Amino acid sequence: MTTPPSAAPFRFPVAARYAGMESSPLKDIFALAAREDVVSFAGGIPDPELFALEDVTACYDWVLAHQGHRALQYGVSEGELELREQAARRVSRDLPTDASQIRVTSGSQEGLFVLAQALLEPGDVVLVESPTYLAAVQAFSVHGARMIGVDTDDDGVIPEALEEAIRTHHPRMVYLIPTFQNPTGRTMPVERRQAVAEVLARTDVPLVEDDPYGALSFTGHTWAPIAALPGMGERTILLNSMSKLMSPGVRIGWMRAEGPVLDTLAVAKAAISMQSSVVDQLMVARYLETVDLDAHVARVSAVYRERRDAMSAAIAPVLPAGAHVTRPEGGMFLWAALGEGYDAQEMLAAAVEAGVAYLPGWSFFADHADRSTMRLSFVTHSPAVIEDAVARLGEVIAAHRA
Repeated sequence: MTTPPSAAPFRFPVAARYAGMESSPLKDIFALAAREDVVSFAGGIPDPELFALEDVTACYDWVLAHQGHRALQYGVSEGELELREQAARRVSRDLPTDASQIRVTSGSQEGLFVLAQALLEPGDVVLVESPTYLAAVQAFSVHGARMIGVDTDDDGVIPEALEEAIRTHHPRMVYLIPTFQNPTGRTMPVERRQAVAEVLARTDVPLVEDDPYGALSFTGHTWAPIAALPGMGERTILLNSMSKLMSPGVRIGWMRAEGPVLDTLAVAKAAISMQSSVVDQLMVARYLETVDLDAHVARVSAVYRERRDAMSAAIAPVLPAGAHVTRPEGGMFLWAALGEGYDAQEMLAAAVEAGVAYLPGWSFFADHADRSTMRLSFVTHSPAVIEDAVARLGEVIAAHRA
């Protein structure tokens, strides 16, 4: 039997929570990055030339030679013990942690989805920085949560604004990225972290603290997570990832938590993906045991610092008067607000036509988006490529002056 020519093509019904999400900023990032005719600053995509390929290869070889049958078998939802032990050692540099407090995820992105599945009910409010990580907003939104943006300044979320938002909206949780924040690159000083922790403790609101970039410091200085402050370990789920430190293709990260929520997180993880790849977990465990990750990160951070410097120097003279741009002390992103009269989304097509791409900033706001903003990642390209592409971007900005 054949379908009549006049019949409409079949379409699967889509859940309301995904309505209008045929595309997404994340999907578009990777599409732009794949274009050979465009220099893309849109995604936080590490330069593959900086991967420790020989070390990773050696670790996979060792795992398959010595633990091959186990590596290719099912694992446990909590994560393989060796990896949880290695993760606990790293977290314990700032916050005493044992393997039982670690839950392995397939990157931090799955961690956000797992905790959303475990913690959120439709209609719950999540307070986030304004702006915040766009894929966190997506992960929480598809679980029916409502995101409320909290005012920020160059030091991160403003404690007084956070307390007022808690009093007004009675949130289920607060989601923050205190160190080298995505998208702005800002870092919250110690005094601000302490003030935020005091607000959360006083109002008894849990914290989800995302820290995928914290080790990528350009100064050698690192910041302990808010979770490490007195009384915060028990009320914080801390997320870490190997994606930005070793390789994003190896989808391994972890969550650190305390108490009964650990069991709930494991159940949610099992419902979503059963377990993360065992062979990848064992490889990362071997890597952390035998390779000096800190030395590798220091080498990568030195390269990123040069590229940050190149982008900062190149973009300053092409921005309009009154524009604001961040100069991050680490991480992967620079954030520019062009100011009134500019719409970064409307400018994007002209920029791509000129051979350069960025990510319009509106998608990082839970509400009240500043459409003049753009996120630019400096980590993928050499200083020479950055300088040339930013010059072309400057021509596009000049053509769109209000």
